[in-house]
Amino acid sequence: MSEVLVLVDHAAGEVRKVTLELLTAARRLGEPAAVVVGESGTAGKLADSLTAYGASKIYVAESAEAGQYLITPQVDVLASLVSSAQPAAVLVPASIDGKEIAGRLAVRTGSGLLSEAVDLDAEGVAAHSLFGGAYQASAKATTATTVVTVLPGSVEAEAASGAGEQVTAEVPAQDAGRAATVTGHQPAEAGDRPELTEAGVVVSGGRGVGSAENFAVIEKLADSLGAAVGASRAAVDSGYYPPQFQVGQTGKTVSPQLYVALGISGAIQHRAGMQTSKTIVAVNKDPEAPIFDIADYGMVGDLFKVAPQLTDEVEKRKS
Repeated sequence: MSEVLVLVDHAAGEVRKVTLELLTAARRLGEPAAVVVGESGTAGKLADSLTAYGASKIYVAESAEAGQYLITPQVDVLASLVSSAQPAAVLVPASIDGKEIAGRLAVRTGSGLLSEAVDLDAEGVAAHSLFGGAYQASAKATTATTVVTVLPGSVEAEAASGAGEQVTAEVPAQDAGRAATVTGHQPAEAGDRPELTEAGVVVSGGRGVGSAENFAVIEKLADSLGAAVGASRAAVDSGYYPPQFQVGQTGKTVSPQLYVALGISGAIQHRAGMQTSKTIVAVNKDPEAPIFDIADYGMVGDLFKVAPQLTDEVEKRKS
């Protein structure tokens, strides 16, 4: 059975949820082999989680330089493994960094590239949701190895014990003149709420919220649900909420169990970032708002009347 490489997305010594989803998808295609690229000691902190979700092998690619450069170390390591291991596929999170890594890797190795898949079957056929969910498409690469970026939240992560054999992989020396260098780190302002791309519930506000101060209504509902807070591009461009919380084609892609859209019209740009959510609830004053086309439950009304009622009802049921 061919190996399927999974690039591990990790932070602060923990495996991000999307990696567990990719390991689950990888088991459909072959033997999952996790690839950890980072500074010395990184893999040791992640090994148990990776093994618990089916990693039969863990490629340990560690060096002092691995955390000092953007993108290039991951591409170099994966390209080397594609050459030596001849995997059936390489799965990468469809994040901003992940999509660049996948594109560079596909060009360097002559592999087919399937971008932003929402599902992957045992035959290597990827499902895609296009134009705000208006179209569904399937695609399969004809090359020996396929590079696939998978949208976070698209695959349900399922635990499965793996061998977790650790194998050392070399991190090629970096050319400082050709690679982007990391000059510093600043923690994201997430507070106590879940990370946006990994949250099971997301409550987002749009232009209809009206102001930064009014986003308190969105935050109160989110906190009652234990949810992450998101914002549409219109809300971010208007200065209502910080850019790191933007959901959409030029922001973050989310696929939670529940997505609540308050005061969001539902332009294609926004829908592209949340259309794979399992259940979508929308509140908007405009009965013709496009968000209602993809909502499972919709309410035509004033979000400033509806959201507080929802918050109160949630709190009552929790008590």
